[in-house]
Amino acid sequence: MNNVGVKIRKLREERNVSQEFMADKLKINQSSYGRLEKSDSRLTVPRLLEIADVLNISVSVLFGEKATQIIKENNGDNAQANIGTLIQQDKEYIASLKEEITFLRKLLEKN
Repeated sequence: MNNVGVKIRKLREERNVSQEFMADKLKINQSSYGRLEKSDSRLTVPRLLEIADVLNISVSVLFGEKATQIIKENNGDNAQANIGTLIQQDKEYIASLKEEITFLRKLLEKN
């Protein structure tokens, strides 16, 4: 299973959304939707945008956006005390963005 598909499934399950509901919103059958969660090669940029819209999330969440969440949790005031954590999270966020860029480039190359 792939990272993006795993995140989609996890977010879908956290929201108590069925594969059938997702498939209906994406205008595909349930088995086709199930394969989307299992194979990066089936995910396209437009499809990722649709999935993010149905789940009411940003596409960046599917690629591991973390730094913004920590800043929001700290409400800015406690950020200074946790600068080491923020720096590490920024590095992880940058790495996730690089993964996202690589993934999107591969999708564009296929088209």
